[in-house]
Amino acid sequence: MRREYEEELVASVVKDFEERREARRPFETQWRLDLNFYMGDQYCAATATGEIEDVEREYYWQEREVFNHIAPLVETRSAKLNGVRPTMTVRPFSSDDGDVKTAKTASKILASACDKLDMDAVLAEGTVWSEITGTVFYYVGWDGNAGMDVGGAKEGEACVKVVPPFEIYPDSVLNQNLGDCRSVIRARAVDVAELKRVFGKVVEPEKTETVGIVAAAVGGGLTSVGVLNKLTVSRPDGHAVLIERYALPSADKPNGEYVAVANGVLLCRGELPFVNGTDGARTFPFVKQVSLLNAGCFFGASIVERAIPVQRAYNAVKNRKHELLNRLSMGVMAVEDGSVDIDNLEQEGISPGKILVYRQGATPPRMVDCGSVPSGFDAEEARLLNEFTQVSGVSEIMRSSRDASSAMSGAALQLLIEQDDTRLSLSAEHVRLAAREIARQLIRLYKQFGTDARLSRIVGDNGRVELLRWSASDISSDDVVFETDNELLSTPAMRQNMMFELYKLGLLFDGDGKMTDGARHRFLEALGYGGWDGGVDLATVHAGVADTENVKDKYALGEFDDHDLHIDAHVKYLLSERPLGKRAERLKAHIREHEAARAAVSATGGENEKIEM
Repeated sequence: MRREYEEELVASVVKDFEERREARRPFETQWRLDLNFYMGDQYCAATATGEIEDVEREYYWQEREVFNHIAPLVETRSAKLNGVRPTMTVRPFSSDDGDVKTAKTASKILASACDKLDMDAVLAEGTVWSEITGTVFYYVGWDGNAGMDVGGAKEGEACVKVVPPFEIYPDSVLNQNLGDCRSVIRARAVDVAELKRVFGKVVEPEKTETVGIVAAAVGGGLTSVGVLNKLTVSRPDGHAVLIERYALPSADKPNGEYVAVANGVLLCRGELPFVNGTDGARTFPFVKQVSLLNAGCFFGASIVERAIPVQRAYNAVKNRKHELLNRLSMGVMAVEDGSVDIDNLEQEGISPGKILVYRQGATPPRMVDCGSVPSGFDAEEARLLNEFTQVSGVSEIMRSSRDASSAMSGAALQLLIEQDDTRLSLSAEHVRLAAREIARQLIRLYKQFGTDARLSRIVGDNGRVELLRWSASDISSDDVVFETDNELLSTPAMRQNMMFELYKLGLLFDGDGKMTDGARHRFLEALGYGGWDGGVDLATVHAGVADTENVKDKYALGEFDDHDLHIDAHVKYLLSERPLGKRAERLKAHIREHEAARAAVSATGGENEKIEM
């Protein structure tokens, strides 16, 4: 590539970044203000230039305490949203037996990948960012230096990382979704040694204000963002701003374009690296999650932004109230000029038992009547607390973890809790959608890079850990769908109550009006009490033995087999996994052996010998 062309490309990327940064500046200012209020630095305000400045007190005696109600709101909402962990599965491309089988394999691969990446922790960290700033992004990519060592080289693994909104610059802030953008820039401060390792080029460290701002914004967590609270921004040594521009495919660039620039050096230029879109297309390696949608805006809204005016008013009311209480308790003294030692009186005050000496003939000092604290302060404080609830959708029950009233019935309390969950369901749905899109991109990455045979640890239906050998050819579909409803709309308590209702209606009994061992086992397992009694444990053992026979394709009648449980497990495997050819014939023959053995026992009036635990 010609030197002149490289310089032009670098200049165009830097110019594009500066323009996008200027267009995004109002949002960034609001995010910094939101972070300050969340962390307790609440006597600050945004200036016309986009800086965050401290608000000075008008008088030296004014109280400036912070009564932070925003942090508990965010923590409560995050705690509820952390319960949103949808169970996902891969839907087959068609009803063909091969597609059904590969879809089940892909579902197991996805479950293993999510467990390896600790997706619960990733989503929890991202949810905190989205609740404070309104928006968070996830980078879904491929790390070629991760995974098992195969033949002296790493096999590679997918990676998912939380990207704060400070790093993302869309081509227009008016685009509602990532798919509406034609290009996206990610800018962050990176150690020059890391740039050398990844791109193989030497980049000189930057000493500009830009590096400090970007590094403080994305330096690895909420604590590092606290640097933005002050006007003095720390500048990390040995860092440079890495600007990465991702452009979607076009007529002249069918695979899109990826350009990386740092401190005037062109690090990389090529096509988009990942086939992570639908139908084999290449798209941005990012997934967006918002707390609340902003209509016609790329970045979402946060509860913190709405609660800031209420928090400011609440701090003012509480501090003015305490100032009045200080006047009432400590008093305000009126003294005639020259009648007493003013310096001594100012330093020591009027302590109990103190002898106050004043000039003969002068008016004795007296305490000024300051009245009492007006009742309007208490009423305004209560109104502001109620306004916190209205703005955030988090009631007093959720914040204080106690009943709203001791006289409230259990049904009324459950209804109130469900109403709170309903108000959070919008944010919960955004978490679910982000998790699903991450899962889809993970499946596509494994299909692109998992060409060689790989091993993954999975948990089978019987709870045992198994090793699954697979390759990219075993993934035929990337259509990830939810297996469960919104967790906030269907709580564990609600599902347990539904199970009890089904039991009372007799829908879990067989034709003789009894609950079989298998049905009782599944019932207790659904309630979270699997393995309570010996019968349930024995049923679990029988089901595990039958599942092991299915996996190994080796069948044999045991002297103590429970034929009913074994037949159920084998038929379930036959209908769900749909084995083909001789394997299916061997399984059917074994099922018929169990049926014959069961018939023989019934004909003689005997029973299978049971092992008492």
